[in-house]
Amino acid sequence: MRGPTEVGFEGADGTALVAHITGAGQPLVCLPGGPMQSSSYLGDLGGLASHRPLLLLDPRGTGGSAVPADVATYRCDRQVDDLEALRRHRGADRLDLLAHSAGAAIAVMYAARYPERVRTMVLVAPSPRVLGVEVTDADRRAVAEQRRDEPWFPTAWAAFEHIWSGRATAADADAITPFLHGRWDEERRDLLPALDAGRNDEAAAIYYDVDLDVDGTRAALGALRAPVLLVAGELDVALPPARAADYAALFPHATLAVQPGAGHYPWLDDPEGFVSTVTALCGH
Repeated sequence: MRGPTEVGFEGADGTALVAHITGAGQPLVCLPGGPMQSSSYLGDLGGLASHRPLLLLDPRGTGGSAVPADVATYRCDRQVDDLEALRRHRGADRLDLLAHSAGAAIAVMYAARYPERVRTMVLVAPSPRVLGVEVTDADRRAVAEQRRDEPWFPTAWAAFEHIWSGRATAADADAITPFLHGRWDEERRDLLPALDAGRNDEAAAIYYDVDLDVDGTRAALGALRAPVLLVAGELDVALPPARAADYAALFPHATLAVQPGAGHYPWLDDPEGFVSTVTALCGH
């Protein structure tokens, strides 16, 4: 399979945006997390690109996409317009969407605003923020405690304790990184620079700077007829399985798949399992 082809288009405000497409045919439009990270870290999503063309969007101000004239457009609600601009540019009646982590904020708000424009939606370890699903310290403790036998656990657990007590430092944020991964070995540690690359920190600080209408978004999603797949990692402290179930219950036609042994990047922890799960919903 040849490498991705760059697709250029204009956002609603004229900002020059870029997406990267693999293969021909109707693609699965992929929104990266971060928030505000370029799409490069998604790679081929564990081999998913061999089963379905992927169209990976670089959010404004990341990757190949230009910095906007108005930084307020970094807000997640404003970037819904970019996704609609991409749909119009492609001439697609409906979109198949896949969003990871914070990127799910845009996908969910798009589905709430344009329910008739979504054919399928896959949410991978989605941020629960825009739907008001609360993840408590107790939720995270319950998941984190499953890793007690890991050699890195004492240091990472101590950092979590600092965070929960309100005494967090920047070092603590780094120290809990193993809890985001289903396995924490040399191969995964070597991959971290790629997973963290392409983030726009200025944009990330603005991304959620919006008065979220949680009730309105939830109500609007009640009109969504499209099937939704939520892929959660069994060991993901960002969205533990119990809270992922609460999230999935907000959609009329949702399936929750909890991937065994996976963290916040399930396509890395079990590529074959991830691809099989996703293609069952939108493999063609």
